[in-house]
Amino acid sequence: MELVERTLAIHVLLALMLQVIDATVYEVGDAAGWTNVGNVNYKKWAATKNFQLGDTVIFEYNAPFHNVMRVTRAMYRACNTSAPVATYTTGNDSITIRTRGHHYFICGKSGHCEAGQKVDINVPRDHQVPASSPSASTPPSPPVPSDKSPGQPSQKNRAMSLQELKISPGNLALAMAALATLVLGSA
Repeated sequence: MELVERTLAIHVLLALMLQVIDATVYEVGDAAGWTNVGNVNYKKWAATKNFQLGDTVIFEYNAPFHNVMRVTRAMYRACNTSAPVATYTTGNDSITIRTRGHHYFICGKSGHCEAGQKVDINVPRDHQVPASSPSASTPPSPPVPSDKSPGQPSQKNRAMSLQELKISPGNLALAMAALATLVLGSA
């Protein structure tokens, strides 16, 4: 029985290590950030990325002038801000992608979405590199759970990236391996 427990513990730790190591942190719009100034083409930006489960997208913006709304496909296409799935307002919003499919985000400030401040983060359903233009028949993915009510900033939605923690993925893997050794050695 002890061997089964140790084997299970090793598998769980390895799965956690692989998920953390493979996750990527993306700053939406790269150096430009989340803005309607400077003709940032968010469709083109997203098309150059290979989004995967566990990745984090960070929206950095000037909070009094912008926000981030998670919306449905229909709302995204129409730039409809009337009933967002979630609203983020901190100016430095981190959202971890936990489901496959399309994740639609727009700026809810008047005229910003219509001016192009919207992005479709697509995590392919079949591990292939996403096509540059999404299929019209692809349904939206289930909403990402929000730990806050719309309009209320919350640090619960803030994911710390490995860069912010100043931990390289290699060092994280070593630390987790050392932890596994300690756990299994004391079992």
